[in-house]
Amino acid sequence: MIVFGTDGWRGIIARDFTFDNLQLVALATAQYAKKLTKEKPTVVIGYDARFLSREFAEEASCVMASKGVLVHMTEGITSTPQVSFAAKQKKATLGVVITASHNPAIYNGYKLKGNFGGPAFPEQVKELEAELNAIVEKRPAIKFKTFDEYVKDRTIRLFDAKESYLRYVKRKIDVDAITASGIRVLYDPMYGAGINTVKSLLPNADEIHADYNPSFGDVHHPEPMAENLYLLMEKVKADKYDIGIATDGDADRLGAVDEEGNFVDSHRIFMLLLKYLYEDKKKRGAVAKTVSLTSMVNAYCEKHRLKLYETPVGFKYISKLMVEENILIGGEESGGLGTTLHIPERDGLFNGLLLMEMMITRKKTLRQLCDELDEEFGIHRYHRRDVVVTEKIKQQILKACAKGPSQLGRYPVIGTDLTDGYKFFVENGWLLIRASGTEPLLRYYAEADSYTKVNELLDEGMKLH
Repeated sequence: MIVFGTDGWRGIIARDFTFDNLQLVALATAQYAKKLTKEKPTVVIGYDARFLSREFAEEASCVMASKGVLVHMTEGITSTPQVSFAAKQKKATLGVVITASHNPAIYNGYKLKGNFGGPAFPEQVKELEAELNAIVEKRPAIKFKTFDEYVKDRTIRLFDAKESYLRYVKRKIDVDAITASGIRVLYDPMYGAGINTVKSLLPNADEIHADYNPSFGDVHHPEPMAENLYLLMEKVKADKYDIGIATDGDADRLGAVDEEGNFVDSHRIFMLLLKYLYEDKKKRGAVAKTVSLTSMVNAYCEKHRLKLYETPVGFKYISKLMVEENILIGGEESGGLGTTLHIPERDGLFNGLLLMEMMITRKKTLRQLCDELDEEFGIHRYHRRDVVVTEKIKQQILKACAKGPSQLGRYPVIGTDLTDGYKFFVENGWLLIRASGTEPLLRYYAEADSYTKVNELLDEGMKLH
């Protein structure tokens, strides 16, 4: 079964994500691209560092080329933001990235991008799914020539997605000032698509997990969360780096580590960049956040009278707002955010550089900047637990949530939000329970004024069934 979830189609390689299924999705994409333009449709295709990603990208390119689509395929491993940027720069009809983002190594996936430089809108994904469902019913035989033949007749054109992207980043961020400051940076691409990139921007930066390794080595899954970044945290502290940054499997998400080796979660990164854009760069616009992101955003927007949009989980909802409205910053709990400075797309490396620029501008360490958040908003601590469950158990738990508990342990429930899953508010805290749109998981999110309370809320949430 081929299903597009929160962020594209993902499946286990050889079981779900197969060449046969990929051909069907590529055919649907080609047919959809033809409906979007009266001229010859063009699609930009890139791929990450996963097992068979290059081969999957070539197969998808061949299918689309066989249906009269001009394909621009990246020459090498490419991050998702680089593909989104190229799709906009080349005025392509659509973009495609072969990636399973932060999922474990046994997965691969297929992300659809719009011609505006960000994730396809929810309604675009539905239109593609309609094309796909009609194709799956018929299961047509798809005939195409070899990849080399299409390259020879220039129906498939290989290009370097990295160079123009790097030039663009240098125009948007003061990379020279970052380099001149002498800031010591340790970068962890987590064996993902960020490999072979940072040295082009920060020649003096050091790296770990920066080799080509489709199995991700000692990294269970390339998601920049605290439990996956112990080596980065240890080395930053031991070797006296000023900052550690990590990006996920397709380099669109960011995690950070301060100079003392403390993990800086995406909630605080979002708040720091919001403050930097509004207070230092004097940028203006509305703010967009998913329902799983910190309530500090709500407090800041209320204080400064900024319009705030709250969406379901998934950057495709944020991206749509960024295209249609003047959005200062938009993002989600998982480390992905976009800003008015950039395309309407998540970009871990771009945002990591922006964080460094803020440190230099304010002449503060990352720890000092985070401490200022506590002073301004009070203590906000956060954690997320992901639990693998069967479909039956998942439905039992979600039904229990739907009944609406009046109490979570010793904390009375004072409000509920059903934007995406079930979000229960308690005094100075909240708990969110929702099914993952990309993996067979239930996700439990909690924010409160102490880690003790966070864990209590998570424990109580996991008792619901």
